[in-house]
Amino acid sequence: MECKIKNDIGTIYITEEVMLKVVGYAALECYGIVAMSSKRAKDGFVQWLGRENLTKGVQLKLADDMLDVDLFIIVEYGISIAEVCKTIVETVRYKLESMTGVKVRRVNISVEGVRV
Repeated sequence: MECKIKNDIGTIYITEEVMLKVVGYAALECYGIVAMSSKRAKDGFVQWLGRENLTKGVQLKLADDMLDVDLFIIVEYGISIAEVCKTIVETVRYKLESMTGVKVRRVNISVEGVRV
């Protein structure tokens, strides 16, 4: 998936890998998030992903010229999950829209684990 942005001067092409990295780094900036997780942990096994693999914890879907973002995360124990998720949604939406110009329709977060 590649996003095209047309303006007066020409067309800008942004690859999916770039958008995945923007989302991943924006999410990891937020307080309370420990790591990205592999998509949909099975049988209670969660694979923690470091900074080099953070794009594996993100899925992007393009719908009606807007982007749907799915994040799979692990949060710190003792912190309000609802507040962490609210902060992540706001940060990811702002960073992605300001850096790429692509409008974000929805940010879905799946909390795959809690670090004790």
